[in-house]
Amino acid sequence: MHSAVAPDAPLVLVGKADVAAEDVLAVARGNARVEIGPDALAEMAAARARIDALAAEPRPVYGVSTGFGALAVRHISPELRAQLQRSLVRSHAAGMGPAVEREVVRALMFLRMKTLASGRTGVRPLVAQTMAAVLNAGITPVVREFGSLGCSGDLAPLSHCALVLMGEGTATGPDGVEKPVAELLAAAGIEPVELLEKEGLALINGTDGMLGMLVMAIADLQRLFTTADITAAMSLEALLGTDKVLAPELHAPIRPHPGQALSAANMLAVLKGSGLTGHHQDDAPRVQDAYSIRCAPQVAGAGRDTLAHAQLVASRELAASVDNPVVLPDGRVESNGNFHGAPVAYVLDFLAIAAADLGSISERRTDRLLDKARSHGLPAFLADDPGVDSGLMIAQYTQAALVSENKRLAVPASVDSIPSSAMQEDHVSMGWSAARKLRQAVDNLARILAVELTAAARALEIRQQADGTGRPAPATAAAVAAAREAGVGGAGRDRFLSPDLEAAAALVASGALVRAVEQVTGPLA
Repeated sequence: MHSAVAPDAPLVLVGKADVAAEDVLAVARGNARVEIGPDALAEMAAARARIDALAAEPRPVYGVSTGFGALAVRHISPELRAQLQRSLVRSHAAGMGPAVEREVVRALMFLRMKTLASGRTGVRPLVAQTMAAVLNAGITPVVREFGSLGCSGDLAPLSHCALVLMGEGTATGPDGVEKPVAELLAAAGIEPVELLEKEGLALINGTDGMLGMLVMAIADLQRLFTTADITAAMSLEALLGTDKVLAPELHAPIRPHPGQALSAANMLAVLKGSGLTGHHQDDAPRVQDAYSIRCAPQVAGAGRDTLAHAQLVASRELAASVDNPVVLPDGRVESNGNFHGAPVAYVLDFLAIAAADLGSISERRTDRLLDKARSHGLPAFLADDPGVDSGLMIAQYTQAALVSENKRLAVPASVDSIPSSAMQEDHVSMGWSAARKLRQAVDNLARILAVELTAAARALEIRQQADGTGRPAPATAAAVAAAREAGVGGAGRDRFLSPDLEAAAALVASGALVRAVEQVTGPLA
């Protein structure tokens, strides 16, 4: 259940300046209150005056006094323009499938409001203020899974939101229950908006849905990359590997990829004080650890660098005012192609690839922990009595299924294009689709890392109980303790395993695992 935004909730003030990723997260996930600053309201009013002047001219102006897309050839008379805006929004609200998540809808509405507040779209201040009121009232338009091609923006998703501003469509209230929109607006004291020239188009012509999902995915992946460094360190330790490969002089000085150095430093910090590392030359000598152990910083680091590039693209898009046409500072109203989602779509696909590979290497470490022939003294499948007990055998099956699913989700959406609007929109980005599959990949990655955590924690306990080679590092011991406190069971006879794995997934997804380890190591990258 959700509530309307409390009057004392944190405030995000939207002005002419850019909004930050933190603002998007605060509104989408933190239920922050939004308000439009006086500088933005003044800029919007000035731009609206220019639109009103163009609307009064006899010559047709795209988006102001014409139809849209392939229908832009028709000049619309003044008495039909309000109907044109209503028809545009109603017809474009053509999504299908299940409703997308509340946080996605709040993000895309906030980002569209941010662009309206820039003064580049030519809408009245009232339109943006009404959108802010809907957000603050905890009213969430029902936006469907399918409908956006990511060109001319996220037309269908944004149209479902614009419809609610008009008092139509479907939405859920603060209690999460779907009710008639007119009833929800009335209860919140919000008057529906009668859209004027260009306002319908300005409400739906942006990359806000895919951008909002990108911002949230970046935040989630930042946490998961740190988590992966922790679980990789735990696996290295449980396999009696060497931490010498993590030495700083082996990374930035001779291969200067920033992400690689950060991941190696994280792993080294987590392993500080371990009594289990460095035994690879003891009973069963190894010249080198397997790639999934030795190359963990290189793989995770490449993902971190991909994430940094995605952050750069997101920051640029957050600074953009995506609409067509736009009102320029000198008063000109010009058509453009800035609504094309290619920049955002590409990085959404890049991140899906990085997430798939990070999960893949994590699964290889898990499999190594469970294989008696490669685990350097651990029992088969980490079972209490192998043969009678199966241990974590099927947990790895579940992990493998998730890894395989993420490989399918890594197939890029942005290389596809299906022409639309009678070939007027003949190349589209599919950015919304890239964002939707990335969200699933990120969820899957958290579960994949949770399985590695479960296996590595059990393996470390077994090592400690055997007391043959020393004690784990304080930081990895803190990770094991956090898992046990969260309900992830330790070594012992077989039991119903699904609750353990779900508890581990919750620990990973919430960031609690990282926080527990940082109590020992200090802040990790």
